Amino acid sequence: MSRYTPHTEDERAAMLDEIGVGSIEELFAAQVPAELLVEAIEGLGEGAAEQEVFAELRALAARNRSVEEEVSFLGGGFYDHYVPAFIEMLTARSEYLTPYTPYQPEVSQGTLQATFEFQTAICELTGMEVANASVYDGPSAVAAAAYLAKLERGAGPILVSAGLHPHALQALRTHAKPWGCPVIEVPLEPSSGRTDPERLAGALAERRPIAAVFAQPNFYGVIEDLPALGEVCARHGSPLSIAAVDPLTLGVLAPPGECGFDVAVGEGQPLGGDLHFGGPSFGFFAAKQSLLRRMPGRIAGATVDAEGRRGFVLAFQTREQHIRREKATSNICTAQALNAFAGLLYLAWLGPAGLRELGGLLLSRGWYARQRLCALPGVRPRFSGPTFREFAVRLEGDLGAVRSHCRRQGVNPGLDLAALTGREEDGNCLLVAITERRTKAQIDRLCQLVGEALADQPLQAVEALGR
Repeated sequence: MSRYTPHTEDERAAMLDEIGVGSIEELFAAQVPAELLVEAIEGLGEGAAEQEVFAELRALAARNRSVEEEVSFLGGGFYDHYVPAFIEMLTARSEYLTPYTPYQPEVSQGTLQATFEFQTAICELTGMEVANASVYDGPSAVAAAAYLAKLERGAGPILVSAGLHPHALQALRTHAKPWGCPVIEVPLEPSSGRTDPERLAGALAERRPIAAVFAQPNFYGVIEDLPALGEVCARHGSPLSIAAVDPLTLGVLAPPGECGFDVAVGEGQPLGGDLHFGGPSFGFFAAKQSLLRRMPGRIAGATVDAEGRRGFVLAFQTREQHIRREKATSNICTAQALNAFAGLLYLAWLGPAGLRELGGLLLSRGWYARQRLCALPGVRPRFSGPTFREFAVRLEGDLGAVRSHCRRQGVNPGLDLAALTGREEDGNCLLVAITERRTKAQIDRLCQLVGEALADQPLQAVEALGR
């Protein structure tokens, strides 16, 4: 397939001559440091014909396996929840697919109202006072919340629970480095898997951070004592407290706003989002009223016109597109409005009673699966703390062999925990997610296959791993 070449060689030469360089390579060399330039990409051959490229891409796509082709216990941030058919029907309507930023309220009332209703739903869900028109995804929402703390408190350390999602932690470190804000992890209690309040209190007193970030539940599925963590932060006074929450827990767990937190963020994929091989999704962002002018992105507001009729407008647009770069609260322009609209539809479909019912169902099925798996010889829980929807178990055997055995039988048993966290102590641990789509029979089947795989492994290998 030939490269896309909208200009002729003569036209490119004329443009290069106009700006005073002899070649495109020279143009890049003048702007980009040499150590950042890639001379060649290993394994990338010469261009190929279109039909050859298509055949190659088709072969690569055939290696994928969707959750409709196997029983999936994968989690780690994205989950195989049921998405009602009406969500796709409504989000596929042209009036929702085509609009961009609703700059002209007189022709964008439907989009603006949907955005306003989404913000209202997020506030009710999190117990916060204001919410924005969504952000890109969960990890970028965490980074944006930390930047809000930097704008509010100035540069300084950011404390982060070791239970934060690894991708969110990675995004936060990437963003915080140029701010001059070191990111410091607060370890989890070795037995329960919860953030250690005493270590947190010590770190707050010693480091005097600008922000403290926690996950509820944490990456291991363990339910944190959010009220206690909020109380510790409030007692020390200095940090902005940030909770990265799973929205589906908020029907059965106390919302961050009731626990004294300043900011609540999270990943919106569980709210009516299909997996789609990893995206797209949206992130939500809510905070106390006092932080309104520091919030990123866009905020829709309700008002009345000259004749007293209710209407909707963009009340705040604090992005670098709209104001001076150094005054912007975010440089990520994507609000993921269509995905956020799907989240609103999902919440309206569930309602408060449905959200509580679903939360209870996830708790009970997760408890059953954890008990059944940990009753198997060679399986024990990674942590003892209570969990929601997913949990980690340690296998006294070859984790790769167990996963391969299960997948050959059409069951994906979960994630290799250490592969995501990079922590030695998570070695040979499986992260298992249980959604409402997983039946008791499927959970029993998972337990049967894990038991078979462990029983088939050589005894000496099991004993070595146990030591």
